Amino acid sequence: MDLITPILIGIGLSMDCFAVSLAVGTTTKSKLLYTALIIALCFGIFQAGMTLLGWALGTGFTGFIAGFDHWLAFLLLAIIGAKMIHEGFETSDEETISTLQFVPVMVLSLATSIDALAVGISFAFLQVSILVPALIIGIVACIISFGGVMSGMQLKSLLGNRIEIVGGLILIAIGLNILFTHLTVS
Repeated sequence: MDLITPILIGIGLSMDCFAVSLAVGTTTKSKLLYTALIIALCFGIFQAGMTLLGWALGTGFTGFIAGFDHWLAFLLLAIIGAKMIHEGFETSDEETISTLQFVPVMVLSLATSIDALAVGISFAFLQVSILVPALIIGIVACIISFGGVMSGMQLKSLLGNRIEIVGGLILIAIGLNILFTHLTVS
């Protein structure tokens, strides 16, 4: 496999990561660079890891995950999105970075990387050597996610505290898009 194909696949897979990172960036109240690095590394590692996992599981797992992967992604994104919307309506000036708590970061990382599992499975079908493509996909996701968090803060300066509501709505919209796409294709 050439290097361009996994780069393009990585860009495609990273669009959810970018949107979620953008939402995270809008809610970051301090330590923007630290937040961007943590989110980027977690999203990149999960994208690469899920690609590897999908490849390892191959065809035997396809039937099992295909029945509910869209519901899982939707629920994870909807829960985090609803929490962000709730926080957007709070008037507290308290500085917290709830998005950097372990569980929300892991949930977001998992929710944005479920499609990478399917890509890994497809690589198994194609009998592709997986290490280099998975690494490239992870690096692309890391770079795009970093850019998303950094860009999100710019949006917040334009829109103020209500951007948390917008960020939550974005996460829910991504989850709904995943859900409806799978339900209408199936």
